[in-house]
Amino acid sequence: MAGFDWPVLMRAGMRGLGLNPREFWDLTPAELRLMLGEERGAAPMGRARLDELMAVFPDRRDRNGDEP
Repeated sequence: MAGFDWPVLMRAGMRGLGLNPREFWDLTPAELRLMLGEERGAAPMGRARLDELMAVFPDRRDRNGDEP
């Protein structure tokens, strides 16, 4: 398991969320994740799923090489 990327988390909390250092360090990791919006919506599509969709729905071109 990789450790926390503290510089990235600090920038997100202090610059992105406008927290002061005390507020940042008083948060639990779960609270910070919630404030950063990690729990909102579905996770982004991964490459494997994109490859599956491309296989099922390939781009089609006409004789001139244009999309229909």
